[in-house]
This record gives sequence, C-alpha cells and structure tokens, in this order.
Amino acid sequence: MKIVKIVAASTATAALALGLAACGSSDDSGKTTPTNAASANGPKFAGQTLTVWRLGAPTDVFTKYMDDLNAAFKQKTGADVKVQWVPWPDAQKKWTAALAGGEGPDVTEFGNDQVAAWVAQDALTDVTDIVKGDTELQQIPQNLWSYETIDGKIYAAPWGGGTRAVLYRKDWFDKLGIEVPKTWDDLVAAAKTIVDKEGKDVDGFAFNGGSDANMSLSPFVWSAGGDFAKFENGKWVGELTQPGFKEGFQFYTDLVSKDAVSGKGRLTQNSVDIAQRFAAGKVGMYVTGGWDIAAIKEQSKGKIDESKMAFFSLPSKDGSGPAPAFQGGNDIAIWKDTKNPELAAEYLKLAAGKEFGVRYAKEGGLLPLYPDALEQLGSDPTQKPFTDTFKVAKGFPASPNWAEANDTKAVLQNAARSVIEGKKSVDQALTDANSELETILNQ
Repeated sequence: MKIVKIVAASTATAALALGLAACGSSDDSGKTTPTNAASANGPKFAGQTLTVWRLGAPTDVFTKYMDDLNAAFKQKTGADVKVQWVPWPDAQKKWTAALAGGEGPDVTEFGNDQVAAWVAQDALTDVTDIVKGDTELQQIPQNLWSYETIDGKIYAAPWGGGTRAVLYRKDWFDKLGIEVPKTWDDLVAAAKTIVDKEGKDVDGFAFNGGSDANMSLSPFVWSAGGDFAKFENGKWVGELTQPGFKEGFQFYTDLVSKDAVSGKGRLTQNSVDIAQRFAAGKVGMYVTGGWDIAAIKEQSKGKIDESKMAFFSLPSKDGSGPAPAFQGGNDIAIWKDTKNPELAAEYLKLAAGKEFGVRYAKEGGLLPLYPDALEQLGSDPTQKPFTDTFKVAKGFPASPNWAEANDTKAVLQNAARSVIEGKKSVDQALTDANSELETILNQ
C-alpha cells in the first residue's frame, strides 16, 4: 500500500524544543570560494564549486536525484557541486557550529518547521526577490509558503510536502455499514457506532492530547475559520479566544466530554500511543500519516493488515471538502554566509523548480507542491486523501518559539485537559492559554 509520508518533520520540531545551543566541529571542506575562472566563452560560473547540505542518508534513489540535479546545474552554470549528507539527528549541531564559525554550506535542506528558528538566528538569506521573480516558483500555491515567510520576507523555498489524514478500520466500517464521514456530524455518528458495537473500551475517534496533539486539533480549528496566532505590528497576537478557534476546540474536547467516543483515562496519549491501541483493536479512527501502517501491521502480528486499514481526509464541518490539516515537509534555503549568493540562487531555483522539485517530492516519499503534479498523484486512490487535504493545508505560527508552546509547555494540551476534567470552562481555559501563548511566542 503506497502511503505518503512526512520526512522527519516531527523529529525536527522536537530537536528545536531542546534548544539551539549545541556545538561541534565545523566541516569547511568544499566551501565555495568565488573565482574568476570562467572563460570568456564559457558558462558564467565555470570553475566554481557550490557546497550543498542534504539531510538524511544517501540512498541509491537520493544519490541518483542529486547526480541528475547537479549535472543539470553544471550544464546551466558551469559550476560544480559538493554534496554533504548530514544525518537528521546531527543537523542542529552542524548548523549551530556553522553559524558560530562562519563556515556553513551555500545551500541547505531544512525541515519547514525549522525555518523560523534559523531566521531568528540570522542564519538564512532573504530570497523574496528570487522567489517572486521566478515563474515556476510562483506556481506553488500561496498557502504553502507560510513557514517560509517571516514578517513579510521569504527565507526558503518549499521543496516537498506532507500532511495527515484519518486512518480508520476499513473492515469495521464495512461490517457495521458505516460510510466515510463527510461532515463533523458524520464523524461523531461513525465514532459512536464503533463504540456501541465494538465496546466501551474502544475509542471510536481517538483523542490525541499528547506531544503531537495539535496535529489532530488544528483541522477542526482551521475548518471553523480559526487560527492559533497571527503576527501583526511586530508581535504575535493569540487567536485562541476568537469564535473560530473556540468552535473547533469545543468540538474536539466534546469528543471526550460530551460524545464519549474517546476515553477520559487517555487524555495524554499521542499518536504513537494511539497507534499501539489501534494495533490492539482498540481504536476505530485517528489522525496520523502513512508511516503508521507498517508499525500497526507488525505490532498486531499481521492481524490488522493493509486490507483492514484505509485513510480518508478529515472532513470540514459542513461537508464542503477536506478540512485543512498540518502542512509538513522540507525546504531548501541559502545560508547567510554563502560567498556566492548569485550562484546559490541559481541552485535554489533549479532544485525547487518544477522538474526537480516534483522529482524531489515523489522520490523522497513526499507530496509535490505543483498543482498539476499533485492532481496527477491524487488519481491513485491510496494517495487521494493526502493530496486532497494538502491542497488546503496550513502551517502553525512561524515563530521560533512555537515548539516551546506546542511541545515543551503543552499550552493547548493542558487547556483541553482542564476543560474535559471540568476544572475550567472553555472560555476560561482559552483565555488563560491565549495569554500564555502570547508570552511564549513574544519572548
């Protein structure tokens, strides 16, 4: 079963939450040194070398992609490319050392949720004019530039994306005569049927109140027209007390406190915990990505295989289409200390442009950002829930402190538990959370 995945987005966020103060040796081999070696009749940048950092491991597929990209780049510019592969767990250390020593790459790959933190460290080049002057990059929908745009300026180009959908027990739906939900009411009705027929210890729609809770909450908030925060007049302003956010938050907490389709004893479970219960036959639906399929099959010892699982897009409230979901993925950016920004700009445009941008996404297990390529991928029924959702995907606040509010301080997780446990009203919980969120984002 072919499943779309987000490469290391959650890992990147967790790493940021631990801080950016790591240190380590800087590898300055292959660093670009501008030369005047271009011949009068040859390409402009002949004889020069650009250093590019790619994250992850050089698999055969990835190596072939980089070889093809770099060959096309040399044909266009005359310049060579030195690729250095950086394991995701080592990336923070490498970037921090590069920033401190002034010896980083020319161009680097990033998780999109990392961009704001490195902009705050003054590590990335403003590429606004480069992006706005490139006809291919302008084809990438505006909703997919939220992480890359800080205070009106663009600091990276989206390279490949990913999102989440609802994983459900297809065999239970078939057995119980449940149709794929098209509205919020349908979702609750389906979840109640599952609890009624499969047992009170089963979560019809599992409530996520753990480390990645906002991946599950956000589609309801965004579908109701709400958001977490907005940046205006030089500061972050919380949106948690606005009607749209309140409506989505109320619906999500009601899944436990009112609708009883998820157990009150499991308010801190995250998607990993939920996947384990799914494998044990204790969950009917939950929000996640395709990476859980293999783990569930293994944990269930094959009892729950691909034939018993499927995905659907979390629906909007009124049934008008998919609800917006979290936009994950990877970016490509120009390091602030590059000695040759013009050559680096040429690389960014080629890599993130249509030909190599689409290849990067598809060959890396991500979603392509160009609308026609995304549409083509959606013709595969197993991919359609992800491609449909990704068309309306949104990002969390592009603040370097979002990870602290989202993970470390668990602002909204605590607010949700206080409501479900009857300690606070929705209004009071969101008023308190909004104040805490603004303090964290603006520190």
